[in-house]
Amino acid sequence: MASPIIRIDNIVKRYGPLTVLDGLSIKVMPGEKLALIGPSGSGKTTILRILMTLETISGGHIEVDGEQLYHMRKGADLISADERHLHRMRKKIGMVFQHFNLFPHKCVLDNITLAPMLTQGAGRADAEKRAMELLDMVGMADKAKAVPAQLSGGQKQRVAIARALALSPKIMLFDEVTSALDPELVEEVLNVMRRLAAETDMTMLLVTHEMGFAHDFADRVLFFDRGKIVEEGRPEEIFRNPKQERTQGFLRKIIAAGHRV
Repeated sequence: MASPIIRIDNIVKRYGPLTVLDGLSIKVMPGEKLALIGPSGSGKTTILRILMTLETISGGHIEVDGEQLYHMRKGADLISADERHLHRMRKKIGMVFQHFNLFPHKCVLDNITLAPMLTQGAGRADAEKRAMELLDMVGMADKAKAVPAQLSGGQKQRVAIARALALSPKIMLFDEVTSALDPELVEEVLNVMRRLAAETDMTMLLVTHEMGFAHDFADRVLFFDRGKIVEEGRPEEIFRNPKQERTQGFLRKIIAAGHRV
């Protein structure tokens, strides 16, 4: 039996007097595709940002790939992780954000090759070869020399996915990656993610309001409200026969808004 690649154990996250996550525990198995759904402000994105070490935790423990994320061993003691440890752990995880975050003054190819060359010591030729393979995978090889201002939102997001993949992470995090896109551009990004899910054994965590995509994509769905998991299960269980009244109410609103589930 494989061990979880992510083990979130009783974590707490506070912003001053506001508790956003309170005693949250999650296990994610290697290769699992996990969808996090729920109303805005329920803590879904905070979980991804904590895994990416963009936010710290106020309590609890997280293991990634068998190692503590925010702590490290010193003799028999567990102490707070230093920056060197955090830097090494970040290499296991890639994240694609809602708002692309591409370097506007660099071409597509340079946006993708920069991190492998700076953080992994890749040579330019190898980095560019890998970048072109990834651009081909996301259908953007013909835009290698374009700058972000010359791309549509969907094209920028596909480049952002290729950039995250260039570091060969074991885990990929997707934070509302279609919510900033015009509706006609959403499908081209979702198609790239469908291909990733089908063709790789990468562990993937997805925060989304695209319920139809979450249904098709995920092995397991977690419904969040107010920093807690209200309900979890296989997509067909959550979307077709939710047990909790809060989940039922949320999905009724989603359907009323015209979204497919």
